[in-house]
Amino acid sequence: MSTLILALAAGAVIGLALGALGGGGSVLAVPALIYLLGFTPAAATTASLIIVTATSATALYTHATSGNVRWKTGALFAAAGIPPALAAATLASRVPEPVLTAAFAATAGLAAWRMFAAPAPAPDPGQQPRPVRPARAAGAGAGLGSITGFLGVGGGFLAVPALVSVLGLRMRAAVGTSLLVITVNSLAALAARTGTHTPLHWAVIAPFTGAAVLGAWDGKRLAAKISGPALQRTFAAVLLAVAALMLTDALH
Repeated sequence: MSTLILALAAGAVIGLALGALGGGGSVLAVPALIYLLGFTPAAATTASLIIVTATSATALYTHATSGNVRWKTGALFAAAGIPPALAAATLASRVPEPVLTAAFAATAGLAAWRMFAAPAPAPDPGQQPRPVRPARAAGAGAGLGSITGFLGVGGGFLAVPALVSVLGLRMRAAVGTSLLVITVNSLAALAARTGTHTPLHWAVIAPFTGAAVLGAWDGKRLAAKISGPALQRTFAAVLLAVAALMLTDALH
């Protein structure tokens, strides 16, 4: 019963963060699965992709109903990430677990740093979006796909600033569009891992995913009640502590 409660609680927190911030919540799924629920790093990254895909798709729907998703832009960005996501997911199954844990800790630390940093200013609503540079968009999309496939995270903490700075989206549209990118990349990485025979503990994954999906529905409402910077910095502090814990574990 305690395992079920932990799975439900962790899933709810991750869903809330993902729905509110458009990313970042999924980067906690892997450490939660490892340290709270006893998964190996390899099993945790695969299970995380299942959780991230379901939760991101739910959050995508909530943002799409508000008109915050730029479908063509997101599809272009996501398409560039599919081949790297497939390749990185295959590579991850062959990497020693301490190396995988250390790489994840470094990525979590980067996510925390990005959230502590001041968000990029959104273009004025009256301005025209900047022209998209295909090479830069493809490079950013490919990098995001690699991270998703290798570490089992959605990468929204990188997708949102990239969509703002590279593709010129306003922050609200970047959050919604990032969820499309996360969903596509996570599906591609999950497909690449279907033949790895990693054991999946559905008794834990199912309630974890269900709680995350329900939490994603409330994420947008949470964002409306708490200022964005305060929400980001609180989450970043938790994420930084998790990164330090994982790095210490990997070194020992």
